Amino acid sequence: MTLMMRMLRRACLALGLALIVAACGDPADATDGSGGSAGSPSNPPPTPWPVTQFPALPEIAKDVPEARIRLGNLLFYDPVLSVDSVTACVTCHSEFWGMSDALPRAVGNGAGPLAGPGREGPNTLRRNSPSLFNLAFRETLFWDGRTDTLEEQATMPLLAEDELNLDPDVAVAELMAIPEYVDLFAEAFPDDPRVTVSNLASALAAFQRTFVSDRSLYDAYVKGDAATFTDELVDGMFRFAEMGCNDCHTPPLFESETFANRNVQDVEGVVDDGRAEVTGRPEDSGKFRAPPLRNATHSEPYFHNGSVESLEDAVRHELAQSGMPYSDEDVRLIEQFIDKGLRDDSRQAERPERVPSGLPMPLDGPIFPGR
Repeated sequence: MTLMMRMLRRACLALGLALIVAACGDPADATDGSGGSAGSPSNPPPTPWPVTQFPALPEIAKDVPEARIRLGNLLFYDPVLSVDSVTACVTCHSEFWGMSDALPRAVGNGAGPLAGPGREGPNTLRRNSPSLFNLAFRETLFWDGRTDTLEEQATMPLLAEDELNLDPDVAVAELMAIPEYVDLFAEAFPDDPRVTVSNLASALAAFQRTFVSDRSLYDAYVKGDAATFTDELVDGMFRFAEMGCNDCHTPPLFESETFANRNVQDVEGVVDDGRAEVTGRPEDSGKFRAPPLRNATHSEPYFHNGSVESLEDAVRHELAQSGMPYSDEDVRLIEQFIDKGLRDDSRQAERPERVPSGLPMPLDGPIFPGR
């Protein structure tokens, strides 16, 4: 398979070069009329798979009032939604760490205001905090796929004792006691201007659906801008396909609804049966959802238990699972493709200057002195 794929890559590159040379024969044909050059959508650069368009937003994410998204933004950062009035959604899903937290496993309430590397506390979860990019397009959520809507997902951390640990009804009461939030909910939900659990979940979900990542170098490349990819990125993309990585990390999202056991090393003292805890099927034990690779470079460490520290080691682990021979050069080029080719955090969360509760937001990234 490797030999065949490499022959295909050479053939595609040769074809692309031939088309470019042919286009150069007539200056009138060298552009598409809009300033583009060879490698336009009508003459696409080579890829190892059929190019598919990035999916359209689901209907629930269309025509959402800006006031609802703004409300969700504030709620996402406000520690008023936690039992300790210190922890917030952003504690585990920060813009500084690829919408994750740079910890092997998430640390919930009771650990103080510091978020990100160095956070320690009494409530360490079993699993790594997943990145939130492109949540709008997922059919299942969490590592084990236990929910299928962002609205349902939004309230689960409130109910979890080791996460926010705040009864949703108590959260509503806390929000209703803050006049600014009462006004914000009324503006965000004009047809039902109340502070309710349902509206709370809807606002958080609306905000999280804005974390769309579709402006990477790869996206520009497949739209016809061949110059965005170096030879190494092209080579890494083809090797990514050669090793079958795109079977689970499927373009253009570079993720899928696949649940698989990747033989990741267990963490001592942690029992986690993965997908089997949802389905009850023994054959699903140890299976976890294929994580997204867009912006993966920012969300280390890797896998469901954070047991692999670097992107290089994560790539090496996966290639070892393929059962096919691979080299250090394969690892390096595939890592480069993921790191540079799939990076786009232009629409990550934006930290507000303040939150309506008046509580301090979690300290993170360059905000925390001495980090």
